[in-house]
Amino acid sequence: MKILATLPTYNESGNICPLIEELLALDPMLEVLVVDDDSPDGTWRLVQEKSTKEKRIHLIHRTGERGRGTAGLAAFRFARDNGYDAAVEMDADFSHHPRFIPSLLDPLRKGDADIVIGSRLVEGGGETGRHPLRRYITLAANGYIRMLLKLPIRDCTTGFRAFNRKALEAIPWETLDARGPEIVQEVLIHARAAGLTMVERPILFEERRAGTSTFNYGIMARSFQYVWRKRDRK
Repeated sequence: MKILATLPTYNESGNICPLIEELLALDPMLEVLVVDDDSPDGTWRLVQEKSTKEKRIHLIHRTGERGRGTAGLAAFRFARDNGYDAAVEMDADFSHHPRFIPSLLDPLRKGDADIVIGSRLVEGGGETGRHPLRRYITLAANGYIRMLLKLPIRDCTTGFRAFNRKALEAIPWETLDARGPEIVQEVLIHARAAGLTMVERPILFEERRAGTSTFNYGIMARSFQYVWRKRDRK
């Protein structure tokens, strides 16, 4: 199985090199794609240098567009257009640890699912190293999203997920319009509409190792508004 791990990045110079090394060590058939939004800290330069020595490392250096949503779409289109059997989306700060990737890929290998969700909200999943308030925000956000969109998933806000070839081809990436973290929910909406099977596997969400998160409550509010608009369209 030819696998692509996708990493949207902005100022992740303190994490990106060790993370890439851990990912490449998982499986000789696994490759890494970094989609970097012209990080001022030089993240893309580090990746570019590593890619000259290792053919399994790929880089999309974006100087015009920015945002988690469009970076994710670029990564999924790359996976679809370059013949990968599976794509794993994850954060680049070690909050999504590579050790969980084999358990996400296992249902894809067995043909048990088209999309596997790395879930904090099923038995065995959770969060560590974070303020308790963030745990409550996670629970409230997921309750809100499930209520509005009727998605058959407990953790609708996790960005740690694996997609098989069928899913890469079935989801209409060119038509998705989310620009921020709400891309996570938009993908689930289209996956359900396409009749793709989805299962959850437990993961432990960990606090980032280095750098500063770009998350803020303004981003969260915009994501909630986006979900409401999608509910109205639905």
